[in-house]
This record gives sequence, C-alpha cells and structure tokens, in this order.
Amino acid sequence: MGLFDSVVGALGQAQGGSQAGAQPELLNAVAGLLGNGGLQDLVAKFEQGGLGHLIGSWIGSGQNLPISADQLHQVLGSETIAGLAQQLGLSHGDVAAQLSQLLPQVVDKLTPQGAVPQGGLGEIGSLLGALGR
Repeated sequence: MGLFDSVVGALGQAQGGSQAGAQPELLNAVAGLLGNGGLQDLVAKFEQGGLGHLIGSWIGSGQNLPISADQLHQVLGSETIAGLAQQLGLSHGDVAAQLSQLLPQVVDKLTPQGAVPQGGLGEIGSLLGALGR
C-alpha cells in the first residue's frame, strides 16, 4: 500500500470509515487548489468571504469548525466548483459537499504547528507526506 492509499485510508477512517469524501481524485483536486496559490491564498479567500474564522479553526490547534457546502461554494466561487465538478465527473453540489468534509481535515493536517507554513507547500509529495502524519 502506497503513501497515497494510506492518506486516503486515514482520512476515510476519520470520516467514520466512509471513503466517499476521501477519494484519490478529490485529494488531487484539493492539492491542485492548494498548489495554485498555496494555503496563504486559500486563507485570503476565506477572509475576503467573511469566513476567516472557519479556516482559522482548521489551522489552529483547537476544534475544527464545520463549513457548509454553500459556504464553501461562496468562498471558492462558481467557476472553481464547476471546474472541479467537470474534472471529477460529479455535480456541483456533490463536489461542494465532499470538499466541505475533506478540506478542513486537509488544512488541519497541513498545519500541525497551528500556523500556515512559510515558503509554501512544495510539491505534491510534500502535501501527501504532511497528510499522512
């Protein structure tokens, strides 16, 4: 079993054994979101959308606040959700719903020290390595 499979399995267990929200394609989509502008840009989008407190809870060491599919759609925008839906072969609603479950976990795993790492996230291997911790 490879590292990617381990990450998907760990995220599936965190979701009560269901892997519906932790499919490899969705993790790749999240990596693409973070790779385009990094975690710093994602934080900025949340702050501009008035939801900085949500992503702040995922980065911090406390409990992760939930995000609804509608809130995620508001922050990421229709164009991003539509692109991901096309890429994954899912409806817009399914993509937003699955991302609303997965994204808080991914951001939480990428910020184990309770802060956004300086210097970006590096390549996909670094992202997956951080998720596997």
